[in-house]
Amino acid sequence: MASFNRLLSFFASNYSLSTTATESGEPLPPPINFDIDQITGFIPSRPLPRLCGEYKVWEDALAEAPEVLKLGDDFSDEALALKAKGEKWRSDLRATPVIGVQNLITQQPLLQRAHLVLAWLVHYYVHSLPPNTEPNRVSPSLAVPLVEVSRAIGIAPVITYSDTVMWNWELINAGKPVTIDNMIIAHNFSARDDERHFYQVHAAIELHGVQALHIIDSYYHQISESELDLDEPSSSILKIKESLSCLAIIIEEISDLIQSIRAGCDPRVFYREMRPWFNGNDAKGSDDPGWIYEGVDPGAPELVHLSGPSGGQSPQPRQKNPNLRVPSPLNSSSSTAPKTKTGHPNSRFMDEMRNYYIPKNHRVYLDHIKNSPRPIRELAKTISVLRGPYNDAVAALKKLRGLHMRIVLTYIIKMAREEAPRHGTTTSRGDKDVALDREDSEPARGTARGTDLILLLKGAVDSTSRAALHTL
Repeated sequence: MASFNRLLSFFASNYSLSTTATESGEPLPPPINFDIDQITGFIPSRPLPRLCGEYKVWEDALAEAPEVLKLGDDFSDEALALKAKGEKWRSDLRATPVIGVQNLITQQPLLQRAHLVLAWLVHYYVHSLPPNTEPNRVSPSLAVPLVEVSRAIGIAPVITYSDTVMWNWELINAGKPVTIDNMIIAHNFSARDDERHFYQVHAAIELHGVQALHIIDSYYHQISESELDLDEPSSSILKIKESLSCLAIIIEEISDLIQSIRAGCDPRVFYREMRPWFNGNDAKGSDDPGWIYEGVDPGAPELVHLSGPSGGQSPQPRQKNPNLRVPSPLNSSSSTAPKTKTGHPNSRFMDEMRNYYIPKNHRVYLDHIKNSPRPIRELAKTISVLRGPYNDAVAALKKLRGLHMRIVLTYIIKMAREEAPRHGTTTSRGDKDVALDREDSEPARGTARGTDLILLLKGAVDSTSRAALHTL
């Protein structure tokens, strides 16, 4: 990015991730206590270590999976030639004993790696099975340890955004810093460069968002109450003004990054070869037979949350929304706010993505940001010099959300329309065509738990517009 060095210089002279204040006035521990790094943010500061000892059997199975497995509904010559090897792979996993995770509990990086490996194995296992109308049974050797690890981390026992992006990388040169140019994606289902590019763009967005994290964190300890009543803006107010200008630039650059998905990921590859592996147990709504985690209490609360990965599971954009006090589309009266057939807002989706698919430590940090006693929007309301830069940041966020919606249209909605005549069928409930302004349309769904996808995204764009402040 053209302004990257200038921004880094600005941060180095003005900011560090430090202690902020909670709503009660008590200091918030430093972000590192929440697994948030000074340089890499929500991404770990180093690649996750591989599992060894008794857990190596999981690593070995994951390494073998791309060589012997294809999607269960793939009847190409290549897939049929691998059928026997795929069945042996699944049979070997079924024969593997359940391994306890007690030796991992105190080591967060190993817990994260165990979650990644087991979640990928579950999705390889389920989606390589031949199509059937019965629930897919996940072997206890995978289901039991995955649920135990998930409880320890505070995340759903299924593949998540963390497993595909945040934790799914290695360094090209271990002696160099963690930068996007020094990262390589460790695992991908399709063995296609398109999938690697897709994950790498999201990792780049996470790393670039660290700059915003510095700004937001520093804001909460930058200004005192006495400075709010001064006739002339204090140095702290002027610094906040500059911070907001930088935040707008950062969001604009993230918009450039999200558009770069198109350069290396073909929508057809995404929809046909990548996305089916992501699907959770409810991807087809009520038509999906679901999954059974054998060896796990069927009443376990974790088993309610078995959807696939989603951008809504990234903590990075969620730090901006409460800081700018952008209204949630799910609490909006906008006509484009997502609705269920009963007319009520589909408010569960974003809450579910946050509460069950973002690791617990990151959720706790986001809670503190959300509960700030002095959101920047309220400050910009009362201090005129901040309104312009604040509105610029909101406008940049609106543009970003609009671009995200276009990506979804290209990679999911339009592809669903294209696939229907290709197979000589109507679109499935999971990807049903949606008329954007019709309330009687069936919802278009993402890989995460069903939501009226385009209406949700339109609501996000509209709600961002309403956050702008009137200027004189």
